[in-house]
Amino acid sequence: MELKLLAEIRTKNEKLAPDQLAGILYGRGLESVQIKLNYNVFNKLFTEAGESNLISLSLDGQEFPVLVKAIQKDVLKNTFIHVDLYKVNMKEKVRAEVPLEFVGESKAVKELSGVFIANIDEISVECLPADLVDHIDVDISSLNEFGDLLRLSDVHLPKGMEILHHEGNEVVCVVEEPKKVVAEAVVTAEAAAAPTEEAKTAPEAK
Repeated sequence: MELKLLAEIRTKNEKLAPDQLAGILYGRGLESVQIKLNYNVFNKLFTEAGESNLISLSLDGQEFPVLVKAIQKDVLKNTFIHVDLYKVNMKEKVRAEVPLEFVGESKAVKELSGVFIANIDEISVECLPADLVDHIDVDISSLNEFGDLLRLSDVHLPKGMEILHHEGNEVVCVVEEPKKVVAEAVVTAEAAAAPTEEAKTAPEAK
C-alpha cells in the first residue's frame, strides 16, 4: 500500500493553526523547505509507516519520495512538535531501523510455560528505498525446548536488504525455563541491594 502525505510550504515566522505540524523537507540536490502538515493525518500515517516505510509527499504540485528522519516531541504532552522528512533517491541505498515482529507459536512457551525473551527488537538495515518494509517477521515456531534460540543469521530478510552493525551470531530471542529467569532476577536484585566496598569502608559522618 502506497502511503501518501500532503504538505504545504510554511512561510518564515508563520504561526501554525492548532491542527498543524511544523516540518522540514530536505535531501541531496534539494534546497531545504519549511513545511506544514495536518497533525492528525501525519500522526495516523506515522503509526503505519514509522521511520522505515517510504512515503509519497505531495508539495506545491510535486511528488517527493521521503522517509521520516527525525521527530521532535513534547515529552509532557506526548505530542509531535516537528518532523524532518528526507527526500530519497530511488536509485541509491538508504539506511533505516526496522522493527522485528515475532510471529508463530513456540511449543516451549505454550506447552512448557517457558519465558520468551527478545534480545533484539529492531535492526539497522541498508537497501534501496523501494525495498523498505515497516517490519520484519521472525518465526518463533521452531523454539520447542528451554534454551532454544534464534540468531540474526536465522532471520529471513526481504530481497535486497542487508543488515548493518550486527553480527550474524547475535541472539535475537530465546525461551528460558521459568525458574531460571526468576533465579537470575533474584541475583540481580541482590546485587543491586548489596552495599559497595566504598560504602562499607566510608567513615561515618560526625
